[in-house]
Amino acid sequence: MITQEQIDKFIEQAHRVGKERLQLCSSGNLSWRVKDNVALVSGTGSWLPRLAKENVAVCDISAGMRIDGPKPSMESVFHLGVLRRRKDMNVVLHFQSEFATIVSCMENKPENFNVVAEVPCYCGKDIPVIPYYRPGSKELAEAVTEALTDHDCVLMSKHGQAVCGKDFDAAFQKAVFFELACSIIVRAGEGNYMTLTEDEVRDLEVYILGKTPE
Repeated sequence: MITQEQIDKFIEQAHRVGKERLQLCSSGNLSWRVKDNVALVSGTGSWLPRLAKENVAVCDISAGMRIDGPKPSMESVFHLGVLRRRKDMNVVLHFQSEFATIVSCMENKPENFNVVAEVPCYCGKDIPVIPYYRPGSKELAEAVTEALTDHDCVLMSKHGQAVCGKDFDAAFQKAVFFELACSIIVRAGEGNYMTLTEDEVRDLEVYILGKTPE
């Protein structure tokens, strides 16, 4: 049974997408695992900054099917696919944030997004870029699910970004810092920004993330 408290929290976090200025109009969608096999997903065509109870779908994660509420977002297939694959993750966010979307449309996309320490520390030192597939398509769902199986952030060509996190704060932190990295890359211009070296990334992994030195 889904509680009113869970619905209220989901709506609060949907509105947070607007406050973080991560999407435009109805472009964003999010999901949240509330039980082992049950997730809340924003409804198709809904505007996250003004999401209401009638825009919240309840879905079966393993079956990838709606249980209750409105039709879920057309991207719910990859939301539920990621939650199926990633038992350590409970939130999936996707939106056309301004700078990530600009980068996703570049002909020469960067291979390295590690322009600030927060990217390798929170987003991951490697962020996959997948080809363009039609929004809502089976091909896009499969590509995003596969990319987020062993990464926490993905850039979708000519589309936008998607991230997963253990909770809302973790997911938002990844999305915001990835957007920051993309803004630096766009504003600095090709060939005019620096990235962290491999040694600097390893140093962060040891002293910030607590990994064992190699």
